[in-house]
Amino acid sequence: MSRGRPVTALSSLELCDPDLYAQGHPEELWQRMRRIAPVHEGEYDGRRFHAVLSHTEISRVVKDTRRFSSQQGMRLDQNPAATAAASGKMLIITDPPRHGGIRRIVSGAFTPRMVARLEQSMRETVTAVLDEALEAGECDFTRVAARLPLSVICDMLGVPPGDRDFMLERTKAAFGEGGEPAADPLASAEAHADILSYYEELLARRRREPQEDIVTALAHGTVDGVPLTDEEIFLNCDGLVSGGNETTRHASVGGLLALMRHPAQWTSLREDPELLPTAVQEILRFTSPAMHVLRTATAPVEIAGHALAPGDQVALWLAAGNRDGAVFEDPDRFDVTRRPNPHLAFAGGPHYCLGAALATRELTVLFGELLRRVRDAEPVGPPRRTRSILIWGYDTLPVRLVAA
Repeated sequence: MSRGRPVTALSSLELCDPDLYAQGHPEELWQRMRRIAPVHEGEYDGRRFHAVLSHTEISRVVKDTRRFSSQQGMRLDQNPAATAAASGKMLIITDPPRHGGIRRIVSGAFTPRMVARLEQSMRETVTAVLDEALEAGECDFTRVAARLPLSVICDMLGVPPGDRDFMLERTKAAFGEGGEPAADPLASAEAHADILSYYEELLARRRREPQEDIVTALAHGTVDGVPLTDEEIFLNCDGLVSGGNETTRHASVGGLLALMRHPAQWTSLREDPELLPTAVQEILRFTSPAMHVLRTATAPVEIAGHALAPGDQVALWLAAGNRDGAVFEDPDRFDVTRRPNPHLAFAGGPHYCLGAALATRELTVLFGELLRRVRDAEPVGPPRRTRSILIWGYDTLPVRLVAA
C-alpha cells in the first residue's frame, strides 16, 4: 500500500495555521491539497497526523468504528490529560457499544412535550433578541446569535427560569461570549467551577424531583444496568453546553453574512419562504463551523491508497469535505436552492451530532423570523473571523438591521 503522494511542507503547515482561518479564505488551499491527494501527512504540536480532505473518504471513516476510535480524542488541539480523564465517559470521546448506551439516555429525553417546550423557548428568545437588535438599529450579530443556543441549552438541561441569567452569564464567562474566546483563563476556570457546582445541586434535585430534561435523564439512566457516575453526568452536561453552543452560533453569523453578500439569495428567500429548509442546509454546508474531528486507527487500514498503522491519528477536515467539487457542484457558491446537499456539518456515523435536529430547528426559527421581520441587513464594519483550527466561525459581525 502507498503512503500517499508527497505533500509540500508548506501545505501541511498552512492547514494547521489558525491565521489561515482567521483570514477566512482556506478554500483554495483545500482544493490545491485535494488535487494532489485526498489524504496528507502533517504535524501539529509535534505529533504526526493524517489529514483527510475528501468528502467520500471522510464519510467512510466516520462510519467505521471497527477500525477507528474516538476515545483517544476528537480534536488536534486537545489537552491530553483532560482527554484521558474523560475518555469512555463523555459521549463524544466514547466508542461503541458504551457510546450507544449513553446516547440513548440523552436522546430518550427528547419527548414530544420537551421538544414542543424547546421550540417555544426558541421563538421567545428569537423574538426578544430581534426586538432589541431592531430597536438598536446597529448591533454585533455574534452577540445576537449567542443568545439563542445558550437559552435553549439551559432549557434542555433543565435549568429553572429563575437560574437562567446566572447560567447564561457563567457559560459566557467559561466559553466566551459572541464567539470571543474567554479573555481571562483564570476567570474561565472559575466559571467552569461555578457551572460544575450548579450541576451538582441540580443533579441532587433531579434525583429527588424528576422532570422532563436531560439532567433528569442522565440522573436516572443506566448503561448495561449500571447508573452513570456523577463524573459522567457532569462531563456530558459540559459537553452538551460547549457542543450545543458552537454550531448554531457560528452558522447563524455566517449564514447572515452569506445572505448579505448574496442579496439575490436573500430576495429569493423573502419571496419564497418555502425555500427555508434547503437554505438552512446550505447555511450549514457553506459555514461548516466544526472544522475537523479526530479519529485514531485501531487496526491496519487504508484510506484512498494511504496506509495507516494502529495508533495513527486521522483529522477529518469536515469543512474541506463540504467544499469538495466531486460531491457539490460549484462548491464555493452559496445557493439556497441546493439539492441534494449531503453536507458533513454534523459529521456522520454513530457520532453524528446528537443535537443536529435541534440546531437545524434553531436556525430555521432564527432565519424564518429574520426574513419575516427584517427588510434589509447590511454590514457596518468588517467581520472578524475566529483564530482557530477547530471552529470556522466569527468573533464579530457589525450589522444594521432594518425592520420590514
